[in-house]
Parts: sequence; C-alpha cells; structure tokens
Amino acid sequence: MHNFKELKIWNNSMDLAVEVYKQTGNFPSEEKFNLISQIRRSAVSIPSNIAEGAGRNYDKEFNQFLGIARGSSF
Repeated sequence: MHNFKELKIWNNSMDLAVEVYKQTGNFPSEEKFNLISQIRRSAVSIPSNIAEGAGRNYDKEFNQFLGIARGSSF
C-alpha cells in the first residue's frame, strides 16, 4: 500500500488536472457538455486511478490502476 499523496506521479497528474480545467475554461460555451466535459473527466480520472491503485494491497493491482490512469491520458 502506497501513500498516494507522496507519489510524484499523483502530484504531477493533479497539476495536469488543474491546468486542464484552466485551459478548457477558455473553450467555446457550446462545448460545455461535450468536449470540455470529456477532457475534464479524463484529466480527473488520471489522479483518481493512481490514488485508488495506491490503496490496493498488491503491486500487481497498483500496476493495473496505473495502466488505467495511463489510458485516460490518451
């Protein structure tokens, strides 16, 4: 089990999520429920999956959640 708040990858992904929210705030309002929503959900999914995986008991499970987080970045 890892303390996710001490993981550099989690902190970097939180910084990314904050930046995504800032940047998508400049998108056209007609994209609010489409493109903006999708991009923001993907950005939040990254640190969320890292944190969830860090709470697992086995490194294999943690690695699985890291893979899911990575997939959210595409």
